[in-house]
Amino acid sequence: MASITLAPGLIYYPDYLDRPAQEALLQAVRDVTRAAPLFTPRMPRTGKPFSVRMTNCGRLGWVSDEQGYRYQPTHPETGKPWPAMPEMVLRAWEEMSGYPLPPDACLVNFYEPTARMGMHQDKDEAELAAPVVSLSLGDTALFRYGGVDRKDSTRSVRLRSGDAIVFGGPSRLIHHGIDRLIAGSSDLLPQGGRLNLTLRKVEEAL
Repeated sequence: MASITLAPGLIYYPDYLDRPAQEALLQAVRDVTRAAPLFTPRMPRTGKPFSVRMTNCGRLGWVSDEQGYRYQPTHPETGKPWPAMPEMVLRAWEEMSGYPLPPDACLVNFYEPTARMGMHQDKDEAELAAPVVSLSLGDTALFRYGGVDRKDSTRSVRLRSGDAIVFGGPSRLIHHGIDRLIAGSSDLLPQGGRLNLTLRKVEEAL
């Protein structure tokens, strides 16, 4: 499994999923969204909608609304528990995380062709010793990453359909975001856009 170290703890796996595996994961995501429909998260306090829609699978799911960012065991609109994580998602965690326990949450973000994600840190998890494992499907994204300090210089890499990237160790709390999608760069999603799955261990290991 070929990998490229972008920074200490930030490991990029180009072409982690081949085309049949991408199609299988897409079908698994569709099963997830039938049980837990995509919803539009909102910014704390202001209530401004995100430009991405999202859902979750696993024991816990990440949500954002006027009350803040948090993990919870139920869908914010249906009130139902999140569906189980697909087996191939758990296998990706086992192959790339280097962490002995399974993830608690898998956040699924859907980017419309014009959507983006501002620079941010993934820091709502209590277990920061575990990495974040990210899988990309669909159109190529221009992924920007910096350092732990927001003022640190940034670099960019193009994440294509089937690519994976892992944030761990010294890079666990780096700032990162999606500047834009390259429309039409993949034909995996018939309507275009991008799906991003991020696996997280939320609660501290006992």
